[in-house]
Amino acid sequence: MVKGLSILGSTGSIGVQALEVCENLNINVVSIAANSNVKLMEEQIRRFRPKVASLFDEKAACELEILVGDTDTKVLKGLSGVLEAVTHPDADTVLTSVVGIAGLIPTMAAIEAGKNIALSNKETLVTSGELVMEAARKKGISIFPVDSEHSAIFQCLAGNREKDVSRLILTASGGPFRGYTKEQLEKVTVDQALKHPNWSMGSKITIDSATLMNKGLEVIEAMWLFNMPVSKIDVIVHPQSIIHSMVEYTDGSVMAQLGAPDMRVPIQLALTWPERMANPFKKLDFSNLSALTFEKPDMNSFRALELAYKAAIIGGTMPCAMNAANEVAVDLFLKGKITFLQITELIERVMDAHSVNSQPVLNDIIDTDREAREIARDIVNGGI
Repeated sequence: MVKGLSILGSTGSIGVQALEVCENLNINVVSIAANSNVKLMEEQIRRFRPKVASLFDEKAACELEILVGDTDTKVLKGLSGVLEAVTHPDADTVLTSVVGIAGLIPTMAAIEAGKNIALSNKETLVTSGELVMEAARKKGISIFPVDSEHSAIFQCLAGNREKDVSRLILTASGGPFRGYTKEQLEKVTVDQALKHPNWSMGSKITIDSATLMNKGLEVIEAMWLFNMPVSKIDVIVHPQSIIHSMVEYTDGSVMAQLGAPDMRVPIQLALTWPERMANPFKKLDFSNLSALTFEKPDMNSFRALELAYKAAIIGGTMPCAMNAANEVAVDLFLKGKITFLQITELIERVMDAHSVNSQPVLNDIIDTDREAREIARDIVNGGI
């Protein structure tokens, strides 16, 4: 069980729920870091009394420093402040829950500092999976999955041999537009896309779920987390979100992990493994389950999942380019500048334009991310 925790992304959906878990289990919160939410960060400082709090936005950090001047919490700013927070000597584990590639450099810094990682930032492995896993191996640290799907697979694999695994099966809710045709998807709005049927998440992840890109990112993440070729990772749509994922073994047996759709459960497991602790969270009531249903994902209407598989197979810097294009496209969609279907169109055009580096180092990943964003913006400015 975690002795001292640093939370990267404490003001986001996962970060807020992680702090609730910490409060329930009396876990010591050593440091917290976020982007710019001064109000919520102040509340968290007064409630959890971390030794260090950092905001990436330097203006916001200066405001925060004045507001919490009566506390013992040290306020830091900018990237250097975030890095100091996640490498604090009193923390043995860092929960990385920021959205996007922004989590990569702090996560690598935490690994180099010998911290175990509770990983919710899937883009870290999508963009730099080989580099991150190799760094973790060299430092002898553990990476515990926080995403409900990867937590489920982690549990289903426990006590079994890797050579006996036939395939990993990631479940997907299907998002708010499950069953929609391309013609129907042409007319969907931002407000409609932000209404996830089962989960409460941040806006970027919710849009990714609507396009099925979130599941594509999870396929790539699973490939690295569990040392599994992408050819052995399948996706099945399960609208009820009760089975969080499954593992099929060579003898045909399938192990599944079930639970109520509550992110606090996988967060808690990542912080307490191999222990399981009691909590007040909602439990699954089988008597109220009328049916568990499954269907193939529609990769014709939702092409983001197909593009993610393609990026995984190509490898190198291609997943990074795909992810960068997706981050730009989702932001543009949320701002009303492109349509829902243009998200996938933009991603594909960036991937087609990208020259792959098959053996990148960290600086190559950072360069690829920047270049792919520039290509995406140029395409939009030229009229997508």
